Amino acid sequence: MCEGQQMAPPDPEPEQRSAVITVGQDRAGHWLVQDDRALLEGRFVSRAAALGFARAERHAFSGATIALATAPLVPLVPFAPVQAWETAQTCQAFGPSASAVFGGGSSPA
Repeated sequence: MCEGQQMAPPDPEPEQRSAVITVGQDRAGHWLVQDDRALLEGRFVSRAAALGFARAERHAFSGATIALATAPLVPLVPFAPVQAWETAQTCQAFGPSASAVFGGGSSPA
């Protein structure tokens, strides 16, 4: 900065554009909902479910608009198949009474 020049004061309210919530499918055919700031992502079994979620989430993004994707979306969260060790195959971890609660055995008389 040269001597005698003054800096312009900072804009007191920087322009904030509204978020865009996009609904579309990834290359595998899953329905996704994403916002343009990478703060939101959901995976759904149908277009209707994805649109319903997008509409419900608009309250969290003031002035957000919903857009339909024109190209496949890229998931932010990997949707890898569930590994065998990640599934709840038995209720043994919860103790002997858990099987009745979770439907894995007969209920006590």
